[in-house]
Amino acid sequence: MPIKSAAFKALRQAKKHAERNKLAKLKLADARRAVRKALDKAEVKKAEEAVKNAIKMLDKAYSRGIMKLNTVSRRKSRLMAGLAKLKASAKK
Repeated sequence: MPIKSAAFKALRQAKKHAERNKLAKLKLADARRAVRKALDKAEVKKAEEAVKNAIKMLDKAYSRGIMKLNTVSRRKSRLMAGLAKLKASAKK
């Protein structure tokens, strides 16, 4: 355990931030799951909305320092690729 009061405060803050980050990551996972479900059911409109929401959440996670830029970019790219594939198959 920390001895100085500043170290106690830092520990309290670290716990709060870790909990907040964990909650944000869980919400991101839910958003990505919603995208996958819409893609699996081949619902173009629903998938577009889910992808838009997930990308917004990913950008917010990066701006808050929860995720790194390359991770966010990779996930956004995969979401958009899945949506493009669905749209291409829907046109046929």
